[in-house]
Amino acid sequence: MVSLFTKNVIFRMEWRKVKQKVTIQDIADALGVSRNTVSKAINNTDGLAEATRVKILQKAVEMGYKQFSYVQALTRGDGSPVAAPPQNTEIREVALLTSMYFSGSHFASTMLDRLQRELMQLGYRLNTYHVREEERSTLELPFGFDPGQISAIVCVEMFDWDYDMMLCELGLPILFIDGPIRKGGRSLPADQLYMDASEIRRLVSGMLEKSVRRIGFVGDHEHCESFYERYLGVCCSLLMAGIPVEDRFIIPAISPADILCRLRALEELPELFVCANDFVAYDTLHALRALGKSVPEDVMLAGFDDAPESRILVPQLTTVHIHTQIIAYSAAQLLISRINEPSLDFRKVYTETELICRESTKYLPYGESNT
Repeated sequence: MVSLFTKNVIFRMEWRKVKQKVTIQDIADALGVSRNTVSKAINNTDGLAEATRVKILQKAVEMGYKQFSYVQALTRGDGSPVAAPPQNTEIREVALLTSMYFSGSHFASTMLDRLQRELMQLGYRLNTYHVREEERSTLELPFGFDPGQISAIVCVEMFDWDYDMMLCELGLPILFIDGPIRKGGRSLPADQLYMDASEIRRLVSGMLEKSVRRIGFVGDHEHCESFYERYLGVCCSLLMAGIPVEDRFIIPAISPADILCRLRALEELPELFVCANDFVAYDTLHALRALGKSVPEDVMLAGFDDAPESRILVPQLTTVHIHTQIIAYSAAQLLISRINEPSLDFRKVYTETELICRESTKYLPYGESNT
């Protein structure tokens, strides 16, 4: 039974190989700038001139830096995009559909700003439409949305399967940045863009090497496909090491009060909780404190996204960094190539992520240092 489940887990995991390893130092040497400057550009850190950032990102693409290898595959030899901008002067519309308003801490806030700029350079304008709950329940398009005036759709935080299927049936080019959990094993008939969850497996495997055995997961893993893949990352690592997944340590909570209630009901806590994202980790940290538990002394904690709050928590949160610049570039290329070639097979693309070890975990996988 375990082996069959493991096979199913492995089948869902999609791997990408990088042909050439180019380091941040290589890019810095090529441009005559510091390694820190290159790191700021790639990680979208404040305090860097836009012209410098663009120059560094272009060089990273040109040299085939691992985070930008997908861009290299979608560009010509001279670095120009395969999907050329429209030849007329008309600005065409790409509709952003979302079910929520993004705070500055949400990964989409910086990602969409970059996506807007990328699309403008290609002759497209990104307009936002907020889909209300009543519109989702009645399968109605948002107010002002005119399919006849729209070139493509990009969906962010749109996790209602039936509503998403209705959007796919409009016949417009569509991209989901994250999406609903698969229904009956089926995937949406659309292009999809995700953040690689393999760093979760790397974290758990590293902890197993340190003899950490009781590992749990906090978060509604049926909320969306990315949460489910992070949950699978924990389960896969445990099962492949011959360690059973303990249901009592799987906390599918959706609110801080629910997390506290479920943790209080446990007779024993795990050694490590991996959380669906940093905000779930934040709620879990406060629930543990309410129970008189300390992180990482009593329970270690890890999140996902590397939100700004993860750096100011006490203790600072171990997490997985996502590259919003990369997500935006990938989204723009997927959208434009779909507009130009509607008959392309549907694509599911993963952007690279990076494990960041901080104070909320005691051990560092594979001898790494904290960041």
